[in-house]
Amino acid sequence: MPIGLFGGGEITSEDVSLVLNRVKSAVAADGGAAALIDSGRIPDAVIGDFDSLSSGHRAQIPADRLHPISEQNSTDFDKALRNVIAPVVLAAGFLGARVDHQLVAFNTLVRLQDRPCILLGAREIVFHAPPQIRLELTAGDTVSLFPLRRVTGRSDGLEWPINDLVLEPDGRVGTSNRALGALALEVDAPGLLAILPRTALDQVMQAFLSGQTGHWPARAG
Repeated sequence: MPIGLFGGGEITSEDVSLVLNRVKSAVAADGGAAALIDSGRIPDAVIGDFDSLSSGHRAQIPADRLHPISEQNSTDFDKALRNVIAPVVLAAGFLGARVDHQLVAFNTLVRLQDRPCILLGAREIVFHAPPQIRLELTAGDTVSLFPLRRVTGRSDGLEWPINDLVLEPDGRVGTSNRALGALALEVDAPGLLAILPRTALDQVMQAFLSGQTGHWPARAG
């Protein structure tokens, strides 16, 4: 089953409800527990270094649901994502506000390439593109592809196909493309972020849950 993951960044009550309506298990990354508790839901687990979890919220969480990780070499998002196992994680509270927090979240998506995760934003969703994915988008939907590593791939259903292109973070990128309708995307290697309208969330979740997207292996080391 998919898992909901909640962070301490920008998150609305609508975001909380949207995620909880699509998952059974709710995990908080440190201070992300506040949004859950304030909505009336006690997290099933809280993972992090607990430097942003208030004493008042912590007191409401059973002790066996608290999983502290004290090391300071990773973010709470990283700590949480690497310690949950699910066909897909739906994460809210990790986009918006500080740009550095967003950048490190994108970095985490690509480093933990074997952990499918969809970041929920105010208007968009962001996920690490799997080996292949097929979606029924609306003609005119914005489809942005941003590489964090050098990647190649193929597309069917984009106004500007990526076939025969090399995408890389300091070279050609694929932002502000447009869907013609149904979209088929294949990627030859991990490292490509896909950014789609928030309305595509359920389709992307179902694609991962179907098992037809393929999976990237865990990185060595």
